[in-house]
Amino acid sequence: MKREETIQIRNLSIGYTSKHSVKVVTEGITDTIRSGKLTCLLGENGSGKSTLLRTLSGFLPPLSGEISILGKPLKAYREKELATVIGVVLTEKSNLQNMTVEELVGMGRSPYTGFWGRLSAGDRAKVGEALAMVGIASLRDRLVQTLSDGERQKVMIAKALAQETPIIFLDEPTAFLDYPSKVEILHLLHRLSREMQKTVFLSTHDLELALQVADQLWLMAKGRGVHTGTPEDLTRDGSLERFFNLPDSEKRIKIHFDLNQ
Repeated sequence: MKREETIQIRNLSIGYTSKHSVKVVTEGITDTIRSGKLTCLLGENGSGKSTLLRTLSGFLPPLSGEISILGKPLKAYREKELATVIGVVLTEKSNLQNMTVEELVGMGRSPYTGFWGRLSAGDRAKVGEALAMVGIASLRDRLVQTLSDGERQKVMIAKALAQETPIIFLDEPTAFLDYPSKVEILHLLHRLSREMQKTVFLSTHDLELALQVADQLWLMAKGRGVHTGTPEDLTRDGSLERFFNLPDSEKRIKIHFDLNQ
């Protein structure tokens, strides 16, 4: 199945500006992200993972460089149009009360509804499809505050699917989850990227799971920019231990674990 180049990044510098200063987090990023692949962004705290995701999502302007989404400059998108192209799932826990799962997932249809946000029969069908794809149709009438962390994360993924965007960005989707739930969520995202030809780009601290599941890895480290490649290539060429300072024993374990699947 053909994998399209959905996100093109050229000489990108990211960071923050204020009245008196510019803080550069990372610079010189040039790469392409494709559909039908799960791409995991790995890096230590403070390396710039969230800043990169916010920049690619259009929440934060780049300091310099170019970002193209589906062949069109990111800065040329209007807000409503961008909401039909990129879905975003953030780390923060939702504090929503007295809202059902179905209602929350229905919020993903907001780019397509009118001023009052009323769902049509077609919108409700899309919500049902999203719930089924994530395997949580049985939760549709549950109140969000009664869900476990893993169930709640699935609901947020279903909301992004209901939004029907070709691209989904996720910031630490496995944070707050126990290990079995981490595995389940990452395998779910990998399956959705393949079956639906979505471009799924997520940040994570779970190196072992990313090695198992990801098609592509992006490594970020303070002052060392971004290095990308397949898990196999980055393991073989020593990039993983250089970026994460893995001891030799751990390096050998991960190489063995990765290359003998």
